[in-house]
Parts: sequence; C-alpha cells; structure tokens
Amino acid sequence: MPDRQPAPAASPFSLTEFRASLGMFATGVAIVTARAPDGAPVGLTVNSFASVSLVPPLVSWNLARTSTSLPVFQEGTHYAINVLGAAQQDLALRFAAPRLERWAGVAWRPGMAGAPLLEGAVAHFECESVALHEAGDHVIFIGRVEHCDHRAGAAPLLFHGGRFYTETAL
Repeated sequence: MPDRQPAPAASPFSLTEFRASLGMFATGVAIVTARAPDGAPVGLTVNSFASVSLVPPLVSWNLARTSTSLPVFQEGTHYAINVLGAAQQDLALRFAAPRLERWAGVAWRPGMAGAPLLEGAVAHFECESVALHEAGDHVIFIGRVEHCDHRAGAAPLLFHGGRFYTETAL
C-alpha cells in the first residue's frame, strides 16, 4: 500500500491537548548522530526511536521538517542512535536546544561508518539509512542496523509528561 497523507481536517481538540496527551506515553531518550558532508558531527535529541523489524533489523525515528539538521540526515547514508543513560539528562537537554557549540566537551568516537557514538550511552545502533517517509510536519527515517551494542544493567533515561525519569522495577 502506498504512503498516503491524511486530508487536513478540523480537530475536535487543540494542539496543546494533543501534545499533552502524547506526553503521557513514556519513552526512552536518544540522540541521533551523523556526519555532515564536511565531516562535522551533527546530532539531536529524539524520543521517537522505535524498533520496526527483527529480520531484517530495522529501526525508525522522526525528525521535524523545520529542523536545520534535516538535510544532513536526508542526504546522508549512515547515522547512529545513541540511547541515553539515567546520568545523561544534561546531554539530552544540550542536544534538544539550538546551540552553536553543541559538541564542545562531548566525548564520542566514530562508529563503523563514521557516525558519532556518544560515550556513556546505554546502547548504540549504527544504521544505514534505507527509507524516508514524509508524514505531516515530520520525516520518518527507517534505518537498517549494521551494528549494535549495549551496557547490560545500565539504567536508561526516560521521558514522561515533560519530565525526565529513570526506571524503577515494579
């Protein structure tokens, strides 16, 4: 079935209500990274990361069409998804806000295809970009995982209702 854009319609709820309702779904927090054509690292905080398929290994994430980083990810062939740990709230905020020196003092190493892997992340997914889908005011990226690793037992950084949390076993 081809991708279809829903027809614009008046909503019976406000954008504020929609955003607040979405915030009730707790998510993990990740920073997606890549290298610009000039080799400079690029990255941004997302909570839209999700698994798509085990065979083949596919993941997805979303980026606003208004993002200044969009061209790097649209034109690039590889990116990394860095799942943040409980102690990385400051890093999540740094990569969520517009700032010129986003990478100053950030410890990272290049992955297999060059995308930055952030030190201290609880998991890394190194991906080849295989599909882009425009949907509303965002672009959905699908990546084939070429390599992944994780730190067993590490506590993740979570986001819910506009606040950061970490896990507590029930």
